[in-house]
Amino acid sequence: MNFEMVQLQSICKKIVSGGTPKSTNPDFYNNGTIPWVKTKEVNNNRIHSSENYITELGLKSSSAKIIPANSVIIAMYGNGDTAGRVAINKIAVSTNQACCNLIIDNSKADYRYVFYFLRTQYQRLVDLKNGGAQQNLNAKTIKEYPFPCAPLRFQNVVADLLEGLDEKITINQCINQTLEQMAQALFKSWFVDFEPVKAKIAVLEAG
Repeated sequence: MNFEMVQLQSICKKIVSGGTPKSTNPDFYNNGTIPWVKTKEVNNNRIHSSENYITELGLKSSSAKIIPANSVIIAMYGNGDTAGRVAINKIAVSTNQACCNLIIDNSKADYRYVFYFLRTQYQRLVDLKNGGAQQNLNAKTIKEYPFPCAPLRFQNVVADLLEGLDEKITINQCINQTLEQMAQALFKSWFVDFEPVKAKIAVLEAG
């Protein structure tokens, strides 16, 4: 299918970066309640919480902004495989300046479709990095990045399908993790603590 190619900025209400409250001021961080996301937390995932939190004062005293839930976050900075990765924030968050935050216009695009599309564009985004010792993406490049603007209904259907697959993958990963923990517990019981042997000895001694 051929869809009209538009710039990302045309399907967003706003595209903004974040900011970092001064780390030497504890009033900006202590007992903070506002999730503050850094690029290492942007990993082709859904963000439900953050490693760090800032206060209202920290938000007001920096260029950090509140990014509404169901936006698409793109990591702009970072060597290795960080820059170019994307995430959906499932809660309202703030971010540092290394994140480019796409607040999607839901009348023009499905935020999930945008997320899945950008996941396929990782290498192309990496190739667009520029700079000196540490090459980064920039907001202008992201705003002008081409996006295949399919009809909204088509976007919804594709996003529903891919999200359903993601949910099944997550469930399977949880099952595998549980089975692995059970196997480790049995291994420890049998071959480290020797509990079956001890139990058998106890039965023999009781007899």
